[in-house]
Amino acid sequence: MSTLDLPAPYPWPEGKTSAFCFTMDVDAHSPWMWNNRHEVPQLLSHLEQRNFGPRVGIRRIAAILKDLGVKGSFYVPGAVAEAHPWMLPALIEAGHEVGLHGYFHELVAQVSDEEFSRVLDSSLEIFRRQTGETPKGFRSPAWEMTPHMLAEVKRHGFYDSSLMGLDTPHTVDGVVEVPVNWGTDDAIFFKFLGGGDPAPRSPAEILGMWSEEFEASHRFGSLFMLTVHDWISGRGARPVMLESLLEKVLAKGDVWVATVAEVAAHHAAHAMERDQITSHIPETLLEHPAWTRT
Repeated sequence: MSTLDLPAPYPWPEGKTSAFCFTMDVDAHSPWMWNNRHEVPQLLSHLEQRNFGPRVGIRRIAAILKDLGVKGSFYVPGAVAEAHPWMLPALIEAGHEVGLHGYFHELVAQVSDEEFSRVLDSSLEIFRRQTGETPKGFRSPAWEMTPHMLAEVKRHGFYDSSLMGLDTPHTVDGVVEVPVNWGTDDAIFFKFLGGGDPAPRSPAEILGMWSEEFEASHRFGSLFMLTVHDWISGRGARPVMLESLLEKVLAKGDVWVATVAEVAAHHAAHAMERDQITSHIPETLLEHPAWTRT
């Protein structure tokens, strides 16, 4: 076998050709809290844009998922669960998965290892208190991870859904990784908080782009990980666009539509021997012999 040959197709259940996950990062006001943690501005615009998510956006999208019979994975920061104590129980009652997503949407590069562990414990406490259950999965705010974070995720027995080293499930440092994809995240196309941000793209354009991504994902037998946000994709024509995309996915027939927890459990039970990755961060190039030779 040539090293350029593709590996055997990923073993999706029931002979399915590819898989699809609908996920929502329910950020709401939590990034605002983190960005303004040192000094709180007396300004309402950004907060009200984000508050649209819990008030309307998540409900509008949940109604579409119910109509289509799709179960999703909702990653909720602890501060959002704290501010909206109805949210986690309501999502679970509707059959959806809820997962961890930081407490204040704290950015990895701006917290210490000890701070990360402390807020992870706080997030767990509020999830258990509000639902009576321990969540199965973790997704890092802004999709960044460190070796310490992976070790903490492993210690708690969670899967992770923050990295994208492959487009099928795999393991990183012994943690089941259900990969994400920036190309199928709504924020890079629609996020707009005011002057200076690029203008949002047309939902019709992004529907075409994501439909092409879905067809390619199906052809290659990979996982299509769709990620949307409550306050972004719950507004205007975007929920209608999501409905159209989901109808295309469901019409395919041989696509496994599952929650991220279901994908992680399938991998743990049936494919753990595949694609076992050990994380590695190279030394600075200033210490590389190609740079230091004289």
